[in-house]
Amino acid sequence: MSRQIIHTEEAPAAIGTYSQAVRCGNTVYLSGQIPLDPKTMDLVNASIEDEIHQVFKNLAAVAKAAGGSLAQVAKLNVFLTDLTHFPKVNEIMGQYFAQPYPARAAIGVAALPKGSRVEADAIIVID
Repeated sequence: MSRQIIHTEEAPAAIGTYSQAVRCGNTVYLSGQIPLDPKTMDLVNASIEDEIHQVFKNLAAVAKAAGGSLAQVAKLNVFLTDLTHFPKVNEIMGQYFAQPYPARAAIGVAALPKGSRVEADAIIVID
């Protein structure tokens, strides 16, 4: 099976040795997104809500570049440096996802790149 590398200017450029996403058949693996503004590459972090929104916007942009959308997310992983922000993730996630919701994990971590408080990656399946 061939691999197709996905890239879009509508999401932050990779800040390491990885691709924004890789498509294998009808499955697309989206790399973790932190709340970077894709135009300035600055952290959008005035509030935790701002960070969560930017993460989902970045994931949506990469999904779109792959020919999909957040509606096709099968699995979502959310990484938080403070799990007390988990209720905010749930609240804001409802603005980007509809039922049936994807499978999801929320993981508490010690730190994230660039001092971000939240990161998320996803797997989408495009029919």
